[in-house]
Amino acid sequence: MTTFDKREEGFERKFALDEELRFRAEARRNKLLGLWAAEKLGLTGADAEAYAKEVVQADFAEAGDEDVFRKIRGDFDAKKVAQTDHQIRRTMEELRALALEQLRGEAR
Repeated sequence: MTTFDKREEGFERKFALDEELRFRAEARRNKLLGLWAAEKLGLTGADAEAYAKEVVQADFAEAGDEDVFRKIRGDFDAKKVAQTDHQIRRTMEELRALALEQLRGEAR
């Protein structure tokens, strides 16, 4: 195996690990987001956990964050929860950073 082959293999391994981390961080972010939204919707306990699972599942509808955003926005609108689009998106970004931080802390 040449040095080039070893480097290529290393890059492929890093890419796979980065993709796994990204997937796990998105799932965790969506759960945290679901719990945040559940609180705003007045849900607690098992109902809040069930809602968080719905938010995680909503992410499988399409690539990107729009499916999750639409779920939260729609549910907030239906229950007349006062949160702007900006507030929801900002919370999504904050929770993404928190999820990554938590996962990196677990890896140590």
